Amino acid sequence: MGKTEPKGHWDPGTLLEMSGYYWKTCTLHAGVKLDVFSTIGSKSLTCDQINAELNCDREGLLRLLNALSALKLLNKEKDIYTNTEAAKLFLSKSSPRYIGFMIMHHHHLMASWHRMDQAVKEGGPIRERSSFTSEEWRESFLMGMFNIGMAVAPGLSKTLDLSDCKRLLDLGGGPGTFAIHFCLANPGMMASVYDLPTTEPFARKTMAGFKVEDRVDFIPGDYTKQELDFPDRYDAVWLSHILHGEDPRTAADVVRKAVSALKPGGKILIHEFILTENMDAPLFPALFSINMYLGTEGGQSYSQGQLSDMLEACGVGQITRHPFVGPTESGILTGRKEG
Repeated sequence: MGKTEPKGHWDPGTLLEMSGYYWKTCTLHAGVKLDVFSTIGSKSLTCDQINAELNCDREGLLRLLNALSALKLLNKEKDIYTNTEAAKLFLSKSSPRYIGFMIMHHHHLMASWHRMDQAVKEGGPIRERSSFTSEEWRESFLMGMFNIGMAVAPGLSKTLDLSDCKRLLDLGGGPGTFAIHFCLANPGMMASVYDLPTTEPFARKTMAGFKVEDRVDFIPGDYTKQELDFPDRYDAVWLSHILHGEDPRTAADVVRKAVSALKPGGKILIHEFILTENMDAPLFPALFSINMYLGTEGGQSYSQGQLSDMLEACGVGQITRHPFVGPTESGILTGRKEG
C-alpha cells in the first residue's frame, strides 16, 4: 500500500469503487505470483508464447493478460503483449528495483484482512503465526523488507547525520539494508545487524551483494526474549519497523535494551509508522495498526508521544522528530542517551 488518502466526497460511486478495489489488487497479485511480468521481460509475446512458460489455463491467462493491459501494466497491440516501463522496472525479477516480494507479502496478508470483522467481533489476532515459518512466506517478508529498505535507505543515508558514529547496531535489521547503506554513506562506520538466526542467510546474501562483509556483521538472537549482551558498545542504534510488532510493554522493553547497548551520549533512531496523538492519522499508520491487530498479540502503530515516553523512561533526552517522511508515511524520532 502507498500514500493514498480517502476521497473527500462519498457517494454510491466512490463507495462502490472502494468496495471493489480488491479486484485490481487481486489482478496485480496474480500477475506477480504467476511471474507474468518476469516471463515477458523485455520481449514481445503472444498469450500462447507466455503460456508455454507458465502452463496455465489458456482462457484464464488470456483474461488476466487483458485485465493487466487494462490496468496499464501491460501494453497490448493486436495479440502481442509487452511490459510497460513501470512493470519492467518494478515487477520483473530481472530488474534490481523489483518489488514483487513485498507485493507477495501483501498477498499472504489478504486472508486475515478478509476476516477482519471476525477479528473485531471475537478479538485478534486472527492470522496464523505458524504460516510465517513457511519458506515462501519468510522469503516474501524478508525480501519485501529489502524492497522497502531499498526505496528509502540509499537516500536517507545521505541526509541522516551519523558522522559521529563509528559503530552502529541495526536492531531487528532483517536483511541489513539500512546498516549496509549507512556504512556506504559513512566510510569510517562499522555495523552489526541483530536478528533471528533464520534471518542470517538473507542478511549474508545482501551483505555479499553490496560487498560489505568486512564492515557489517550479523549477531543472531531474539531481542524480545534476550538481553543484549554488549552494554555501552555502540555509538548509535537503529530500530526500523520493529516496535509496531510488539505490545506497549514489550516495545518499551525493546527500547530499554536498545538504549543499554549505547555508549553515554550515543544516538537512538526509531523509524516507525507514527500516528498523531489522536491516533486517527495519517492513513497508512492507522490502517497498519489494524494489520498488527490481525496478526500479533498487542502490536500496533504508536504515536510520537508514546514513543517519546518510552525513550524518556530509559534516560534518553534531546528527542526530536526528523523531517523525513517515508513513502508509506513513516517517520523518524531521534534522541541521545544521557550520562
